[in-house]
Amino acid sequence: MTTRIALIAHDHKKDDIVTLCGEYVHVLSRCELVATGTTGSRIAHRHGLPVQCKLSGPHGGDLQIGAELAEGRIDMVIFLRDPMTPQPHEPDINALVRACDVHNVPCATNMSTARMILERLAQRLDAPA
Repeated sequence: MTTRIALIAHDHKKDDIVTLCGEYVHVLSRCELVATGTTGSRIAHRHGLPVQCKLSGPHGGDLQIGAELAEGRIDMVIFLRDPMTPQPHEPDINALVRACDVHNVPCATNMSTARMILERLAQRLDAPA
C-alpha cells in the first residue's frame, strides 16, 4: 500500500516546503502526494513530482484534505504553518490539525518535525519486506 502524504504551507512557508520536498524527493517519489493548490503546483513544477492539487487553503483546500483524512485516505500531513501571520481561514486550519489528532495521523507543522517524519518514512520504505 502506498503512503499518501498531504502537503500544505502558508504563504511565508511555501519556499520551505518546496525546499523540503527537494531534500526528500527520493522518498516522496514513492508516495502519493496531495496538496493545497499553490503549494502543490510549486512542488510539482520544481521537482517533477506528481501532486494531486486541491483548492488553495483559503478557498477550502484544507477542508478537502481534512475530509480525505477523516475517510482514512491520508497517512500523514506536513503542514508548515506561519505562526506569526494571522490567517483568514484559521478555523479550517485548526480543524485539520484536530482531525489529525482525532484520527491519529502524524502531523508536522514545522521543518524539524517534517524532517523527522520523512526520515522515519525513508527508513520504513527502505527496510526489507
